[in-house]
Formats: sequence, C-alpha cells, structure tokens
Amino acid sequence: MRAQPAERNDLEELQKAEQSRGVESVPVEPEAEDMLQLRARVARLEAQAVPHADGAPVRTTVSGRYRSAGVATQLELRVDVDGPRPMKRISGDFFQTSGATTSYVGSFVVEAPTATTAEGLVKLSGQGKFSFPVVSPHVEVTMARSANGAVPPGPATVTFSTDGGGPSASYLCSFVSPHFRSVQLEQDSVAGTVPFVSYDTGSLPQPPSSPARVLTVPAAYAEAGIEIQIAGTPNVIPTDAAGPDERWSDAELHNAMVNHFSLWRDAPRWQVWQLLATSYVEDGVRGIMFDAGGAFQRQGFAAFHDAIKGEDPASRRAQLRTHVHELGHAFNLLHSWQKNLADPPQPLGPNGGFGDRSWMNYVQNYQPPPPAPGGQAAYWADFPFQFTDSELVHLRHGFYRDVIMGSNPFGVGAAEIDVDLFDNPVIDNSGLTLELRSNGSFLFGEPVVIEVKLATTDLRGCVTHGRLHPKDGFVTVAIRTPSGEAKVYRPALIRCVDQELQTVLDADRSAIYESAYIGYGKDGFYFQQPGRYQLRAQYYAADGSRVLSQVHQLTVRSPRTDADEAVAELMSGDEQGTLFYLLGSHAETLRSGNEALDEVLDHYPDHPLAVYSRMVKGFNASRDFKDLNPDKKLRIRRANTDESISQLNKVVEASVGEQGVDNITLGQVMRRLARVEARTGNPQRATLLMDEMVDVFRRKNLNPHVMQDIQAQAERTKEAVTRP
Repeated sequence: MRAQPAERNDLEELQKAEQSRGVESVPVEPEAEDMLQLRARVARLEAQAVPHADGAPVRTTVSGRYRSAGVATQLELRVDVDGPRPMKRISGDFFQTSGATTSYVGSFVVEAPTATTAEGLVKLSGQGKFSFPVVSPHVEVTMARSANGAVPPGPATVTFSTDGGGPSASYLCSFVSPHFRSVQLEQDSVAGTVPFVSYDTGSLPQPPSSPARVLTVPAAYAEAGIEIQIAGTPNVIPTDAAGPDERWSDAELHNAMVNHFSLWRDAPRWQVWQLLATSYVEDGVRGIMFDAGGAFQRQGFAAFHDAIKGEDPASRRAQLRTHVHELGHAFNLLHSWQKNLADPPQPLGPNGGFGDRSWMNYVQNYQPPPPAPGGQAAYWADFPFQFTDSELVHLRHGFYRDVIMGSNPFGVGAAEIDVDLFDNPVIDNSGLTLELRSNGSFLFGEPVVIEVKLATTDLRGCVTHGRLHPKDGFVTVAIRTPSGEAKVYRPALIRCVDQELQTVLDADRSAIYESAYIGYGKDGFYFQQPGRYQLRAQYYAADGSRVLSQVHQLTVRSPRTDADEAVAELMSGDEQGTLFYLLGSHAETLRSGNEALDEVLDHYPDHPLAVYSRMVKGFNASRDFKDLNPDKKLRIRRANTDESISQLNKVVEASVGEQGVDNITLGQVMRRLARVEARTGNPQRATLLMDEMVDVFRRKNLNPHVMQDIQAQAERTKEAVTRP
C-alpha cells in the first residue's frame, strides 16, 4: 500500500534541507513521489555530513519541536529522546485549516518508543495514545542525525499506520525549535514593587549534584524544555489613589483579571499574564492563580512582593521559586501532594508527594520519607531547581487542551472522582481526626457552607498546620450528588500559602475550626438539585499524613412556595456565585449578579435567604475597592460605611438564634462590623460589639475550647480597633 502523496510544501521543505547540506537535490513533482520515498531522500542528508577538524563527528541531537507544512492538516511534533533529561517520548498535536481558520483536532503521545539507528537514520516507533478514536495507532518517526553538531536536525517523517502495518497518513515536519513548547509572558507590576530578575543558585548551599548557575524564570523553564518569551515592556501601575491600602483582596484581583482579559478573545493561547502586587489581604500568601469559573482558565496569576521582597540571596531564591511555582499552575501543574487528583490521576511522589524535590512542592511542607529530615532547610539542601520527571512529561507532552492556557480548567478531571476513592488508611498513627459539619438541611439556592474541624486524638500534643480552607490546597472535599455523580470541589481561586504555620493541638486546645463556602467554584454551582448529598474530606497534614473524615450527609430541600423559587432563581447565576465566593465586588462584569441580589432585598427582604444577600452587600460596602482598568489605570472606590453597618447589623440580628448564617461566619460578620464601626470613628461601639459577640456564642452553649478561641478573636479585634 502506498503512503499518501506528498504535498508540494513538503517537497519544498525537503529540498531546502538538502541544499543547506550541499546534497544534490533532484526536483520532482508531488504526484511522482510519496512520503515513503521522501524518507529515502532524508537518508541522503547524512551521506555528506561534515566531520569536525579532529575527524570525530559530533552527532546532532534530534529532540525538539517540529512542524509540518501541509495545507489541510498540520502536525506539530515533539521528539524527546536525547538532550537534557530526555523523557523518552514522542508526542504531537493535529490542526486543521479551513479557509482562513485553523482549529485544533487532537493529540497523541508515544511512551517509551523503540529507537533504532542505521545508515545515519534515527527511527522511533511505538503505539500511540490518542485524544480521539483512531484506526492507525502505530507511530513511526524517521529523521537524519547529522554528524555536524553545528547544524540543526533535518526534517522528520511521521507515519501513522494500522496494527497490520498499512500506512494511512504521513507528514514531513521541519525542525522548529529545541523547545517543546513556547509561551509569551506578559508582566505588570504595581508601583513600589521590584520585579524579580535572577538568582545565582550557587549563592547559597544546594545539592552537590546541582550545578551553580544563574536562573531567571525563562531560564528555569528553558531547562524544562519550555520557552518563555517576555512579551513587551512590563507596565508599572501607579497606586497613589490607593493611599496606605496596599493589600489586594480576592475581589480586587478577580476584577483586575477580568478587566485585563476583556481585551482578549476568549480562546486558548500560549500566553499568560502576571501581576506583581504588593500584598494579599491575609498574611502568608505568596501567590494566587486566577482561575474563576468560566472563560480564561489558567491565563493569569499574581505574586505578592511584600511576602518575598529583598535583595539578599535567600529572598531572591524565594522570589524565583514563587514565580516559577505560580507559572507552573498556569500550565496546569498541581501541587506535589495533589497529583492523584489530576486527569488521568498521576502517581504521587515520595511520602505522598510531600517528598518531591520540585518547584511545585511547598518549602515548609517538604518531608521525605522518615527518618530523613524535612522542612525548609532540608528542602533547599535537596532541591536541584528543577521539575520532577512526571511534571516534565506534562509540560512537554501533555495533551494540548490540558496544558495550553485558556483551555481545560486547572486540575480538570479532579471533578470526576468517586467519593469511595478516599479510602481510609490501613494504619493511621497521625493522631488527628477530621470532621465535616453543616446545618444538615439547606433551602434550594441557599449558599452551602460547611464547617471543617480538625482535632487531635493524642492530648499529649500534635503539631501540624492550620490550613483548613479548601482554597489553600490542604483540604479536598469530595461531593456525591443525589443522582450519583461524584466530583471534587474546586475553589474558584487557588492561594499559595507558602509560609510555615504550625498549630499545636493538645489538651488546652484540642481542635481548630474553619468555615468554607463550597456552593460555588471552578465548575459552577455544586448543589443544583434537591436531594441528599454525601460529602467526604481529606486533610493533608504537615508530616504528609492523609486524614479522612467520615461521610457527612446534607439535604437540599425542594422549594415550597413561589417566593422560594423566585429567590433561588435570583441567587443561582454564575455572577451571583462569584459574588458569594468573593463576598462582594464592584466589578462591572458582575453588575447583573449584584442587581439580582438587590432584587432579593427589594422584593423578598423577609425571606430566609435574604440574609446572604445582605452579608455580601455588607462586606462589599465595608472596604475600599481597587479597580484596575484594562488601560492599567487604578481607580479607587471608597467604602460606604453607613451601608455596610446597616446590612451587617441585619445579618447579626437574623443569626443570633437558630436561623441565619453559621456560627463561624457570624463571628466573621461581627468582627468585620466592629472594624467598620471603628473606621467611622466609633471604637467604643466596636469594643462593645466584641463583648456582644462573646455573649452571643456563650448563649449558644459552644464547646469551652471553641469559646476560648472566640474570646481570643474578640480581644485581638479590640486591640486592632483601638490602636492609634
């Protein structure tokens, strides 16, 4: 069986390659030569290779990116069999051109291809895994390996054939780049921040096997085979209008992201945006990835300068790691301990991933299998400033839509998981227990908030971290819907809390608690149908232990009245879900959502769900709002303290009994209300509010240890609001 005829573009590319090597080119017509004959011509390229002066030929590596020049269908080929850290794979993406448009078709990868070399030809072959059904799964790549190391590799001929050996399609791909993929990085920075430039890895101790070298962010990715091109000159955003408020909230970052991308067409592209901001509203957060539900998935991230600033070697090292880490999320790389939640699931590294010597691990959580030491000093002593092999495979050979920015969401596939996969460990010596709590019953459309409780079973004391909110990446919540579908809750924004935070649980403080809104995330709303839901959570402890909760059940009740249906409808749009997640926003793109919440308060002010609209409005009105426009101008919308006090007081009134928001959220509301009162010049009222908060929770007969925490929160807030 003859292979498909060669196209004229293929022949022209081959003839150029022949001429560049001084090989006599015999012109032919496309119909006179098929792709199999082209391979014979490729072999001639080796015959007249120029040896080096000492007579010893230097073989050119063949790894890199290749591209065919066909008119209808194009193939972008990646060969990864030699050169730095070869992953022994062939992969590629198919594109189809119709008129003036080109569309992605699918991808393939060959793992561990068979390699043979004969007469100057390198032949790689194996069974491919495709992202779409095929009848020709066998892949063969043939190319010439030049003996002159100064010249780039010659073209590669790629043939796809059936299991019986019959070829069905062939492509002639010219060498494009030694990099497997290329991405443009656009950078903006807030005035007063100092963008990271480079770090000399020899400045501080590192593994003996890791050579000292100067690394920039592009250089770090170049070592992984990925080209990072800096797009244009970074913009510096003036912040004079913000005054002393240098902290950025989730709502402000989300608004900056949607405004930035409003100038872009909603399509996948090898392009990513970085904002270097001053600091986050909570301490300890070094970076955050913009990945809210909807468009422009994984296309932007922020790094927080104040958490990593400094010119000393340790600070520069931290800056390099933070920037490479956050950009890794844009490539759809998960944290080291979360790879089993990917699609398809990836094997975890040593000690459940906490022992990975990777950019994607947390410095403070590094813990190789015992008895090896862990923590920050051990991480830097072991870290070779590189990605792990499995991460390289994803970066270089992950299917197109799983890697390119703006396509599949972060961790896509983690939503398709069975709750039963969260198996109990055979042996659990962690000394910890995890529990999920909720009101147990929710109105249809009501924001679902759960309480996460971490307790110790060893009252002698247990040291771990206190990061219990799913958006910090250490607690994963699996949800089984009434229809039997199982998925993992995925927060709309991923925070990287790369800072050591130890919590001691003992007889004096046996448990810690966190409230988490899990009704809305990257996949939209998670509780969209009435019925019974099953939830189970997994906590990743500081030593790598995985602590499982028991299955928690909750019910979403069907609407009973016309008002129930109307309010649920008003609270169920994507914009409303985003507003609940962000606790309000002035973003223009969320105007419809804000109007829907206003309608709830205007027409159904006494409905039980109105309390959530009031809370969102009250929190949003309590804070100044930094509006970073698409033209990179920063406009400040000042807080409306009167509106905030009015709305938050009504939330408190509705929640001091058995109704309203949950207890942890109520505490957050009352502390925010106290701060707003202090901002208006009424610190005495703020102090009284904190005393009232303690009394409210004392009347609820809460656990004494919980009351101790509430009392401590009240005292800290009093101190803050009365500070000169």
